[in-house]
Amino acid sequence: MRSCLLENVTKIVILPEKPYICTQTSPKMNQRKIVSGALIVVCLLLLTMITIRKSNNTSEFPEFAEQIEEIEPNTIYGICADSYIIEEDAVKSGESLSVILGRYGISAAMVDSLVRVSADIFDVKSIRGGNNYKVFLSEDTTSQKLSHFIYEKNKIDYVVFSFEDSITVRSDSKDIISETRLAEAEISSSLWNALVDQDVSPALAMELSEIYAWSIDFFGLQKGDRLKVIFEENYVDSTKVGIGNILGAWFENNGKRYYAIPFEQDGKIKFWDENGNSLRQSLLKAPLSYSRISSTFSHSRLHPVLKIRRPHYGVDYTAPAGTPVYAIADGTVTSKSYSAQGGNTVKLKHSQGLESGYLHLQGFAKGLKVGQKVSQGELIGYVGSTGLATGPHLDFRLRKNGKPIDPLKVDSEPAEPIADEYKVHFAMVKETVLGVLDGNNEPSEILAAIRTEPAVFRRDSLAMYINGR
Repeated sequence: MRSCLLENVTKIVILPEKPYICTQTSPKMNQRKIVSGALIVVCLLLLTMITIRKSNNTSEFPEFAEQIEEIEPNTIYGICADSYIIEEDAVKSGESLSVILGRYGISAAMVDSLVRVSADIFDVKSIRGGNNYKVFLSEDTTSQKLSHFIYEKNKIDYVVFSFEDSITVRSDSKDIISETRLAEAEISSSLWNALVDQDVSPALAMELSEIYAWSIDFFGLQKGDRLKVIFEENYVDSTKVGIGNILGAWFENNGKRYYAIPFEQDGKIKFWDENGNSLRQSLLKAPLSYSRISSTFSHSRLHPVLKIRRPHYGVDYTAPAGTPVYAIADGTVTSKSYSAQGGNTVKLKHSQGLESGYLHLQGFAKGLKVGQKVSQGELIGYVGSTGLATGPHLDFRLRKNGKPIDPLKVDSEPAEPIADEYKVHFAMVKETVLGVLDGNNEPSEILAAIRTEPAVFRRDSLAMYINGR
C-alpha cells in the first residue's frame, strides 16, 4: 500500500514517577542509587541541550523548516499522485474507450468487465472526441502498469476507472472556486457585446434576461442603456467554467432604472425591486425571443395574403421557424387545433377573465393536450408559418372577458410582494446589495457573514443569507 504521507516523528516517553519510600539501605545500595541518580541528571541535561540545539537550528535555517512544513501530498482526482507516472491526452475522433485502454495493456475481457461495472455510473459509449483524459501508471521492475484512467466529461465532472486490486468505477466533480465580481457596462450595439467588452461571460446576458423578463424587453434595448451586476464567477483549476449566483443588479432601460435584489420567500429564491415588489409579473413581457414586431394590434389592417383590410387583433412577432413559444401566464389549455387561417393554434385560459392565443405554430410542445395546466414560461409550441402566413412568425392575441385587447398595452400586475414577516430581513439584504452597487461596500461582503469557507462555492450559502438566517 502506497502512502503519500511524509512523517517526521519524535517520541518522548515519560515514565510515571514511583512514590518515594524511606527505608534503611546498605552503603552499597546507596552508592548505586547515587550513581543512577547522577546518570539520570546527565541524561536530562543532554536531552535539554539537544532540544535547545534543534530549536536553534530551526531558527538559523527557517527556510528549511518552512520547506518541511509545506510538504503536502499531491492529490489529483482523489488519487495520491506522487507514486505514479501521469500521462494526459485527448480522445481522438471516433476513438472508443477499449481502443484507448488497449494501448495500456487492458485486455478486451477486462474492458467487458469494466463496462458491466460502470453500467449504472457512466455509459462508456458516451465518450466524446476532443474530451481530455489522464492515465496513472505504476512502475515495477520490468514495465509500467495502468492503475487509473480518468475521463473528463466536461471541465467539472469526471469518471475514474481503477484497475489496481479490482476494477472499480466512480463519478466525481472537481472543486468549483467562486469569486464575487462587480461588473458595469453600457450598451452600444448589444448586451452580449457589452458584457464581452468587460471580460464577462455572455451567459450572464441569459441570466439577466430571465430575471428581468417581466420588466425589460431585451429585444428593444437601446444604445446608452446601462447595467451594473454583482455575480459569482466560477473557476475550476483557474479556468472560468460559468456564472454562479446573481447577487444583485440594476438595469437602466430607456431612462428608467430597475433593481433586482435576491431574496427567498416561500422556499424559493426570487428577485425583488427596492420597494419589495416582485420582479415577476402576472404576464411575461413577450411569449418568445423575437427578432422584430412586424405587425401590431389594429382594427383595420391590410392582410398581407388576402390583400383586403380587416381587423388584426394581435401582435405579429417575427422569429426563425422552430423558435420556442411559451405560456404568457399560468393557465389551462382550452384549445389545440388547426384552422385554414390561423394554422396550428393554442389557446390558454388564465385568471381574471384573461385568454391568450398563439397562432401559425410549426408544431405543439410534446404531450400538450386540452385541459392541461401550464405554468408561466412553460413551452407550448414553436414558431412556424402554418395557415395564412407569408413567413415564420407568431401571431399572439389576448382577450379580456371575451374582448380583444392590445398585448403591448396590457397592464401586468406584480406577483405577491415581500410578506410582512420577512420585511426586516429583506431590508438588511437590500441595504447590503445597494451598498455594493453604489460602491460603498465590497462585493465579497454580501456573502462574508454566512460563509464558513469563503473560497469554495456553496449554493446553499446564498439562500441562508438572503433569507436573513
